[in-house]
Amino acid sequence: MNQHTLFVCTTCASTWKDSKRVGISGGEKLLEKLSHLQKEWDLRDEFPVQPVECMSACSRPCAVSFAALGKYTYLFGDLPIDVEVLPVTAAAVLECASLYHAKPDGLLPWSERPKPLKKGILARIPPLS
Repeated sequence: MNQHTLFVCTTCASTWKDSKRVGISGGEKLLEKLSHLQKEWDLRDEFPVQPVECMSACSRPCAVSFAALGKYTYLFGDLPIDVEVLPVTAAAVLECASLYHAKPDGLLPWSERPKPLKKGILARIPPLS
């Protein structure tokens, strides 16, 4: 089966001071939670989580992307990362990634996606032929 990758923007929801990033970004918090949950995820070996410094979704943080050879690539933004909802968001991302993994073409119908990923879709890019 194709290798899948879950990309997580680590600069999303950053705080800036004097043109420098300060503290931990929202994307880093999401990555940390995903990495923790991934340890118990049955697809952890087939669907690695990869940090990305920027996915150019700065006006719609936090952003993640699902990609695999021969499948549509999805870019999601507007993922809620407040402390009280971060665990729900991270679990929903892995749930949606599992759904993506199971689809031969990667198509993720709106009705099947977990609630935090029903809106905020930034792109659905067709697979390379």
